[in-house]
Amino acid sequence: MTGPEVLDIAKDGIWTLILVSAPVMLVGLAVGVIVALFQALTQIQEATLVFVPKILSIFVALLVALPFMSSTMASFTTQIVELIVRGY
Repeated sequence: MTGPEVLDIAKDGIWTLILVSAPVMLVGLAVGVIVALFQALTQIQEATLVFVPKILSIFVALLVALPFMSSTMASFTTQIVELIVRGY
């Protein structure tokens, strides 16, 4: 296996990681910004106020995005196994 092939596999792995984590991360980011904006507008400075909405929204995002996440991981794993079988 040559250097460019290894770099292609690493690039595909990083891209898969970004695709799999993006839905949950974006939901967490959006909820965090919304709650922070709410806290700034109402001047409520409670640090624990952020946790419950974030946890619930991330859980819902995981339930919704799980089929996409699992199919993306399965296709990447299949690609890696095919490379191993071919001898690369």
